[in-house]
Amino acid sequence: MAVAMATLLATSLLAACGATTSGTPAAVGTGPASPAGTALPASPSPAGAAPAMPSAAGGVAPSSVAGGGSSARPGGAASPAAAIPSFSHVYLIVMENRGLAAIAGNPEAPYLNGLMARYGLATQYRGVAHPSEPNYLALFSGSTQGVTDDGVHEISAPTIADQLEAAGRTWRVFAENVPLPCFQGAVATGGPDGQGTYARKHEPAISFRGIADDPARCARITDFSHFDPAAADFELIIPNMCNDMHDCSTAAGDRFLASFVPRILGSAAWRQGGVLFITWDEGSGSEPVATLVISPDVPAGFRSAVPHDHYSLLRTIEDAWGLPCLANACRVADMREFFRRPPGS
Repeated sequence: MAVAMATLLATSLLAACGATTSGTPAAVGTGPASPAGTALPASPSPAGAAPAMPSAAGGVAPSSVAGGGSSARPGGAASPAAAIPSFSHVYLIVMENRGLAAIAGNPEAPYLNGLMARYGLATQYRGVAHPSEPNYLALFSGSTQGVTDDGVHEISAPTIADQLEAAGRTWRVFAENVPLPCFQGAVATGGPDGQGTYARKHEPAISFRGIADDPARCARITDFSHFDPAAADFELIIPNMCNDMHDCSTAAGDRFLASFVPRILGSAAWRQGGVLFITWDEGSGSEPVATLVISPDVPAGFRSAVPHDHYSLLRTIEDAWGLPCLANACRVADMREFFRRPPGS
């Protein structure tokens, strides 16, 4: 029965989302199946049916364009019906190598599908490059910085960490199994986090010289044994090579999230105006990846088919906190359509 229900969910959700591997995405979806407002229990059961698709609304994100550096945010007026909250805390978990179709409705991912039913899902969100590392650099700096491989790179460029510090905000990176302090090697295993492998290619902060060459700044990159949802305004969370689904199954990654995410959703830091994003670095080819937007301000079951990518997510954080945009984040729209409570909620 559980498999049948999950199969029905997969068919219904992917049909409703209009997810394709190429071509023009479906119209924007906005509006909830039911109002949001409560934190998710530690282990939600899989959704039994796909949430109803909401009605269309305006706002289209232009395609991302290659480039570097930083510049002022372009002037376009925002829809009066949408506004990005000034988040108390932002959490970003990056998973590995799964397209939307491998997650949405998959019976091996019951926890993730429970989150999708209770919060928001971007159905036309894509990575910006292959292989992994350029996607992480894009999320952290607004550019792939010319990187086209998973090698060890030393980059001199501005990042969101620089922006946050300039604005008086704090940041931390929690990378599972990373040795302390200021480890700059390509891989490491074990340590206080237990069994598992850390890969530098999945942890972007250490690739920037302004962080790697400053002991106080690179000390803000630490392992999961030090995780604290109230440690910083912005927290980038990088699971090890098994828990992120790179070396292990979808089910293993889902179990990890079912054990870890409640530490965030149960915290006062998240409940009092925080947001959690869960995304994947890339799928196969040009297929969309699942990107979850988890906040008390996101209506339950919300779906957006606006074209988005990693630059859009970075832009959303920058816009929420009034930060200048970085590189390609200046050329895309943010994800403000998610933050709309229904009237009277």
